Amino acid sequence: MEHLHPGLVVGLLVFLILCSAFFSGSETGMLSLNRYRLRHRAREGHRAARRIIDLLARPDRLLGTILVGNNFVNILVSSIATATAVQLWGEVGIAIATLGVTILLLIFGEIAPKTFAAQRPEAVAYPVSLVLAALQKLLFPIVALLGWISNGMLRLLGVDPTAKRSDSLSSEELRSVVRESGSDLPLNRQSMLLGILDLERVTVDDIMIPRNEVAGIDLEDDLETIIGQLRTTSHTRLPVFRKDINQIEGIIHMRHIARLLSHDQLTRDSLLEACSPPYFVPENTPLSTQLLNFQKQKRRIGIVVDEYGDVMGIVTLEDILEEIVGEFSNQDTLRSPDIHPQDDGTQVIDGAAYLREINRALGWQLPCDGPRTLNGLITEALEHIPDSGICLQIGRYRLEILQAADNRVKSVRAWAIEPPRDE
Repeated sequence: MEHLHPGLVVGLLVFLILCSAFFSGSETGMLSLNRYRLRHRAREGHRAARRIIDLLARPDRLLGTILVGNNFVNILVSSIATATAVQLWGEVGIAIATLGVTILLLIFGEIAPKTFAAQRPEAVAYPVSLVLAALQKLLFPIVALLGWISNGMLRLLGVDPTAKRSDSLSSEELRSVVRESGSDLPLNRQSMLLGILDLERVTVDDIMIPRNEVAGIDLEDDLETIIGQLRTTSHTRLPVFRKDINQIEGIIHMRHIARLLSHDQLTRDSLLEACSPPYFVPENTPLSTQLLNFQKQKRRIGIVVDEYGDVMGIVTLEDILEEIVGEFSNQDTLRSPDIHPQDDGTQVIDGAAYLREINRALGWQLPCDGPRTLNGLITEALEHIPDSGICLQIGRYRLEILQAADNRVKSVRAWAIEPPRDE
């Protein structure tokens, strides 16, 4: 080194440190890429994305190429700096060179480039992939030998270096990806995607209309009552039964009897002839399964039955779609007919209201893993049917029973308690 001009030595050291930064940043940038975005760009024909996928297909070779280049550069920097320092300051130059090179390589060859690459992996990985692909071919004999040795050591430790890493996501991981998408995905679309994922966890008896709220046609009623009910109903499909909803005869579509109603020709027999056979749905059927069943059966309404065949309620295609896209009703109307906001900030809620509906409307987190209604939650917590005036607390929510009758809680005043502040 004594025959080289000092400026040339400094320039060579600067160049080698830049090479070290290149290899360090390349490693972090390549391994920090979003694999799903990368595959998407590759499918769109992005050449650099395809090249990176090929490089990442053999991570042992890619890392081998980067590490060979990086270690070679770092050792060369140390050798040149040490030789120069010894020439200038003698034996003490070894310590000076060691300290100086360590600081320079850590700052400019490791920390700074890796931090930049971690923050902007695409800006680093796409341009450097061309250089890395060329170096991988150039250094293939050395990389292959080193890879063969290191892979052999891994096999001795019980690790298969050829095993491909699984990039598949579980449902919970996919939910996290959707929630963290931020401004890249509008909030309403996030809600729709989360609603689709939740179809696996929600069953038909979670969203069904309970049997005591089902509007239907009782064939035992007089004909004038039946006609009046058909003319005033707001539903397009109604169950038709005899005396009891457990004895369902069929499902009537208003379109099929519109002509008969307009000409006063409707009879019980013509009503039954216009009915389609009832479609029964077992309770605890996941919504994702039922959505597909509705599609296969070409149905829009199902009768939910328990294990004994008794009718529990009805579920419609619209109910399932509302779990995905939200309520179809006007947003200016009351959020739920069972929830009545009060001036003091509390909520008066019907005891038959579903807990999932309450949580969705108010943004609460009442437990839904047991009872499905507010009445069921209160009676389970108290272990008896309470009287009016009783108060209880479930989690961070206080519930005051306003009315209890007919062996159930009819109305409740509820409000959320502010969580205690950390000291």
